[in-house]
Amino acid sequence: MDHEPVGSDDLEEAARVFTGLRPRLFGIAYRMLSSASEAEDLVQEVWLRWQATDRSAVLNPAAFLATTTTRLAINALQSARRRRETYIGPWLPEPVDTSADPYLGAERGAALEFAALLLMEKLTPNERAAYVLREAFDYPYAQIADILRSTEPAVRQLVSRARKHMAEERRTPVSPAAQRELLTTFIAAARSGDLAALERLLAADATNIADGNGRIRVSRRPVVGAQRVVKYLSALNWFWADVEVEWATTNGQTSAVLRQNGSVYGLLTVTASSDGIDQVLWMVNPEKVAAASVA
Repeated sequence: MDHEPVGSDDLEEAARVFTGLRPRLFGIAYRMLSSASEAEDLVQEVWLRWQATDRSAVLNPAAFLATTTTRLAINALQSARRRRETYIGPWLPEPVDTSADPYLGAERGAALEFAALLLMEKLTPNERAAYVLREAFDYPYAQIADILRSTEPAVRQLVSRARKHMAEERRTPVSPAAQRELLTTFIAAARSGDLAALERLLAADATNIADGNGRIRVSRRPVVGAQRVVKYLSALNWFWADVEVEWATTNGQTSAVLRQNGSVYGLLTVTASSDGIDQVLWMVNPEKVAAASVA
């Protein structure tokens, strides 16, 4: 079948459709890859493919673009995990600014907080895709089956396994307001060296994780247990002398952008449950600092 040459009007319409769907596509890619920069690159690849596609044969552009994004993300996640095997020290998700879009293109803010992204690293790529599409974007099981080239019963199993894993390992998080208050209080106690106050804020099995990818003076191992975390933080007392704190909204929660001499050093946030702060997360890999500069 012959088609008319692609004209500027057709490309303008393609761009209009793509732009309207872009927040959702980025939201899918980010939840799959836990990296804002990798998600941006992937969405750009989807745009190039959309330009080159015979769009007259596409009955549902939204479904086509979501399918393309998800399949590319599954492939990208597999290669990203191989690259992370050579990462120096703990790896944390790259933060994304959610001040303008709290749900990041989704029906719900699910699978967006740092605690959820960390747990999703343990899912298979297909489990992760099924979970993200169902929990955050509310796709019907039949459509997820089409996207994953699977069957509806198999997809229900994928989602069920993912939900079970997430529920087993994740505590019920506190409200965003409570999380902000805990983070603010935590930073004040760390700045002043109030070790007793710090210990009161932490859950008994709290973990301190710093992502520096080999950066000097950044811990390369998680510190586990409230008392050990407090001891670690007391040894970091020097750090706060020339640090300015700005507040940002990343991944649906409050984070602190840490500046030294006007430059962004990194981003600090906490995850918490009714037991207190269970994770202290430092994103200080220089390559992730640009993404942390969202205040």
